[in-house]
Formats: sequence, C-alpha cells, structure tokens
Amino acid sequence: MAVNIIPRSNNTADNLSTSFDTDKSLSSPSYLKDFENVIFFIIKAIIMSFIIIAALFGNLLVIVSVMQHHKLRIITNYFVVSLALADMLVAIFAMTFNASVELSGRWLFGYFMCDVWNSLDVFFSTVSILHLCCISVDRYYAIVQPLDYPLIMTNVRLGTMLGFVWCSPTIISFLPIFAGWYTTPEHLEYRRKNPDLCMFQVNKPYAVISSSVSFWVPGIIMIAMYYKIYREADRQERLLYRSKVAALLLNKHLQINGISAGLGSLPPVNPSVPDSQAEEPQITSSSKMKRERKAARTLGIIMSAFLACWLPFFFWYLITALCETCESSSTVVGAVFWVGYFNSALNPLIYAYFNREFRAAFRKTLESCYGFLAPVPDVRQIHRKHDFVHSNASSELHIHNAARGSEMTNVHMEACI
Repeated sequence: MAVNIIPRSNNTADNLSTSFDTDKSLSSPSYLKDFENVIFFIIKAIIMSFIIIAALFGNLLVIVSVMQHHKLRIITNYFVVSLALADMLVAIFAMTFNASVELSGRWLFGYFMCDVWNSLDVFFSTVSILHLCCISVDRYYAIVQPLDYPLIMTNVRLGTMLGFVWCSPTIISFLPIFAGWYTTPEHLEYRRKNPDLCMFQVNKPYAVISSSVSFWVPGIIMIAMYYKIYREADRQERLLYRSKVAALLLNKHLQINGISAGLGSLPPVNPSVPDSQAEEPQITSSSKMKRERKAARTLGIIMSAFLACWLPFFFWYLITALCETCESSSTVVGAVFWVGYFNSALNPLIYAYFNREFRAAFRKTLESCYGFLAPVPDVRQIHRKHDFVHSNASSELHIHNAARGSEMTNVHMEACI
C-alpha cells in the first residue's frame, strides 16, 4: 500500500508567517489607536446624551411641578421656571449642535446656521446665568428686608426683570455675531472658504465685553448677594435665639413674683395657654427663618455649582482670546464647553435634593405621570377595601348575634315572670 506523504514544511512556514503577520497587525499601534478612539467615541456619546436628556427632562419636571402645585407659585419660583425654560433651550439649541460637531468631527449645517448656533449658544447661556443672578437678588430682599419685600418685588418689577434677562443678551449674541463684529476679517474669510468648519474665534474687545456681561459681572453680584444673605440670616437667627431666651426668662420671673407676692387680684396662672399663645409668633418666626435659611443654603449650592461649571470655560475663553500664541486641543475645548453645559442639567437636581417642597412636588408629579402612563391598581387601597368589607360583615354578624341574644334574654325573663 502506497502512502502519499505531502511535504508540510512549506505550508507550515506559510501558516506561521501568516499567523505572525496577523498577530503583528492586531498588536500594531494603529489598531490599538483605532480601538481607543472607538471606546472614547462611545464614552463621549454616552456622556453627552446623558447631559442633554437630564437637562431636558429635569427642567421640564421643574416647570410641570410649579404649574401643578399652587404651594410653589411664589415669586422666586417664577424665576426658577424661567431659568428651567432657558436651560431646556440650552439643551435643544446649543448642546445638540455641539454634540453633532464633537461626534461627527465636522459642521454639517452650512455657513448661516453656524452663526445661528453661535448666537443661540451665547444667548441662552447668558440668559441662564442672568436668571441665577436675579434669583440671588430676590432672595437678598426676601431675607434682608422681609417687611418691604412685597412692596419691592411686585409683579411689575418681576416682569421687568424677566424682560431684561431675556432681551439684554441679544446685544452680545445675535447683533455682533451676524454683523461680524465678534471676530477678525481673516477668520470670516477662512470660514467662507471652509463652510464645513464652525469655529467661534473672537477678537479681544468682544471676548472682554461678552465674558463680563455673561459671567464676571453676574458672578460678582451673586457672590456679594449671597455673602450679605448669609450674614443677615446668621444675625437674625442669633437675635431670634436671644429674644426667645429673654421671653422665657421674663415669663418665669413674672410667674415667680406673682406666686411669692400672693396677689389675689392676679388671674390664675394656666401654664399651657399663655405659654402656647406667647410662643406662637416665635414658632412662626422660627419656622419662617428656617425656610429662609434653607432657601439661602440652596442658593449657595446653586451658586457654587454655577461657578464650578462655568469658571473653567470663561478662564479658557479669556486666555485663548487675549493670548495669541496660546493653543488648546480639541479635547480641552470640548471638556470646558460640556462642563459649562452640565450646569443646565444640575440645577433641577439641586432643587430636588436640597428643597423639601420641590422634592415633594417632583415625587407627586412623577407618580401622577407614572399612573397616567401605566395605571396600576393600588394594593393598599384593595386591602383597605377588603378589610372594610370584612369589618362591616363582622360587625353585622355581631349585631345580629347580639340582637338574637337580647331576644332570647327577654323570652327567658318573661318565662320567669
């Protein structure tokens, strides 16, 4: 029997060579770089989508909650609703366009829409920041001048402030951008030749003026207002504590003197009624003071989050505009933009976590929305109804037995008589 032996040396060498080349290609720096780029792209898309969705639904929840719950319809919360609307518009008109540029690597909407996007981005971001400034001013008058607050913060003044907040940012957004005042002639010519690029390169005067109007001046006002609010709240709390201690000591002193002097003309001392009547205004003022301090604390947290989110962007904005030789990578530019955008998604979370009234309103709104979308029978109501029916049946049976026993007792007594 003849066996044909096929030489395997050459095939083995070819297979080893092929596998070696495959392993080499898989472990090459270009392959690893492409894999890292894909992972970075996915992470970036997830983060941007999360910020956009959180800003949209969180601020929509604020608006719906204030509309549905009358307890939240106070002057300060009208600023909050307007702020939530501005943050929603930031998510729609600023974040979405920026995300398309970050994920695709190019501008997809033409020369004119680039100016529209830059204008809307500057406009709505400035509106959001000015709302925070107005809220700090409103809280300042509510805490520092509580008696004059209804006279100061009227509906007319509220409308005037909101009108100023929504109209004034056009001076630094639409007007200079569409007129071409914000940048250099060289950059405008470069943009006309490259319509698939949308870069917001500004000149020095526009950088100083726009950053001052959008951030530095409102930020300084917010810091000053909150500092005064904190000092006034602390002073009022100390005065309230001293007045409560003085009232208790005076009440005790009068009681001791009345008993020791044996004054029969004095009415009998009932400790429960006078103390409760005397403490009612103190309790009211104490609870009001606690609410104001909680509002001041919430304002401080909002202001801290605002500074943490927008301060890196405006530092980068001024440095790159004033320093002609300074350059930034695309990763740094995207990071400072989206850290600033994150402030629009952060404000509803701050309200939900640090404000009890908003937290309760959010919970009720979400429960009503969940019940509207997927109505589920309340198990507690079913058990309560079952227990009610069972208790009624038991009581009826008990009454019937009692009546029957009463009849038997009467018959027995009649027989005995």
